[in-house]
Amino acid sequence: MVKLTIVGRIHDGLPISQGTISEEDDDSITYKKHAEFLLHEISMDTLPSSNTTVFLHHHRFNYMVRNGVCFITLCDASYPRKLAFHYLQDLQKEFDKVDPELVNQITQPYSFVKFDILERMMKAHKSTSPVWNSKTLEVEPTSPTCSINVN
Repeated sequence: MVKLTIVGRIHDGLPISQGTISEEDDDSITYKKHAEFLLHEISMDTLPSSNTTVFLHHHRFNYMVRNGVCFITLCDASYPRKLAFHYLQDLQKEFDKVDPELVNQITQPYSFVKFDILERMMKAHKSTSPVWNSKTLEVEPTSPTCSINVN
């Protein structure tokens, strides 16, 4: 299940939009900080900007970068990678409909409220419909994986 989604700019690492966290607790705040850290590292070129999966405890961050924008999602480790990357691709396609100048004008973190598609897509991708899932699973993303040890 998709638990958290963050969209951020690559040129400065600014998180511009966030999908709702499934539960607001200490763990979710910690995972949000990890996602922001990943965005920062990607913007500094210390992590690959291709489709990548990062394992953290019993969760997995999947991210992709397109047109200077990074799309990051947090899922349970058991959630299929194919579904996670399909979700990110759908999100990126919707984001491409937004005027790039709007994205460049943002100065405050998480201030891109016009992009409410995040909320709708997170709800849609929580679907466990076998028809939707089997159709989506036909596409295999090719992406590197890595693990992060956190104290």
